[in-house]
Amino acid sequence: MSKKIIRCAWAGDTSLTYIEYHDKEWGIPVWDDQRQFEFLILEGAQAGLSWSTILNKREGYRKNFADFDANKVARFTQKRIEKILQDPGIVRNKLKVDSVVNNAKLFLKVQEEFNGFCNYIWQFVDGEPKQHKFRKDSDIPATSPESDAMSKDLKRRGFKFVGSTIMYAHMQATGMVNDHVMTCFRYRECKALANSRS
Repeated sequence: MSKKIIRCAWAGDTSLTYIEYHDKEWGIPVWDDQRQFEFLILEGAQAGLSWSTILNKREGYRKNFADFDANKVARFTQKRIEKILQDPGIVRNKLKVDSVVNNAKLFLKVQEEFNGFCNYIWQFVDGEPKQHKFRKDSDIPATSPESDAMSKDLKRRGFKFVGSTIMYAHMQATGMVNDHVMTCFRYRECKALANSRS
């Protein structure tokens, strides 16, 4: 008889997309600028929606936003934005789509100032993942002092859709915090990756 795999409750056990995301991505430390930009786009798009909606549209975002290449997205014209807004493969919200182009331009500025976006964003957790010890999903907060500080600084720089709740979700997704519950099989695995900068 196979042993039941214990996961964070939010991952559920019905949506393969959700389970795969939980098992293979969520909580893994991201030291790659392009992946950081991808999650900035996706987390911003999620505002007011479910994460499953965004995961199901991820390929639509990849296609429309140049495989999450900030250099290319920063050069998008208004005509290109109007074309993107016709595609049901993304969340067709003009403010959110406009914010992606705006944020791409600012992302490049941060990259230049800090010699990489990762150097900038990881400073908010002193350069290494925070290892939490939550026992159940309901213990996990929606924001933290770090996400507050990050949100405030990003807003000061002109970024859009970067509220503290969005940025805490970004920190969870990119492994800046390990918010797998301690009983989840991924908790120890993500903890072991804490110092595997690549």
